[in-house]
Amino acid sequence: MRLSEILAPEGVKYVSHVTSKKRLFHDLGDLAEDALGIRCQLAVDALMEREALGPTGVGHGVALPHARLDCIERVSGIFVRVERPIDFDAVDRQPVDLVFTLFAPADAGVEHLKALALVSRTMRDADVCTKLRANIDTASLHAILTEGPASKAA
Repeated sequence: MRLSEILAPEGVKYVSHVTSKKRLFHDLGDLAEDALGIRCQLAVDALMEREALGPTGVGHGVALPHARLDCIERVSGIFVRVERPIDFDAVDRQPVDLVFTLFAPADAGVEHLKALALVSRTMRDADVCTKLRANIDTASLHAILTEGPASKAA
């Protein structure tokens, strides 16, 4: 599995006016609808339901919200770089500016876990995060995420 199989170019966005996690989830819902064909409110509700189980801010300014949905057939992702970091209840209490969101079919099982592991490894790479933070162009953000050795699953 490669990130290029999960993340389409239209699933990447730079967001400049987000002030809260709730507002971000609505922006993620809009992007999920536009890029993946997932109804906005369905995406928002699923992400908020998952977040209620425990925050998905993994530290170092990164969040990996994810949800399972009955209406999709394959694991898909969207990525948002936020201009001003927001509070995300992250494990290290640091605000978040890099958000990679995964949506998986309700019965995805192992594929969802593989995708989450791949995204997690990629977003733990300090060089990748530095490059992402240095760019606002969506094509550049997509290229950074989908090219190079970090994009390959083990």
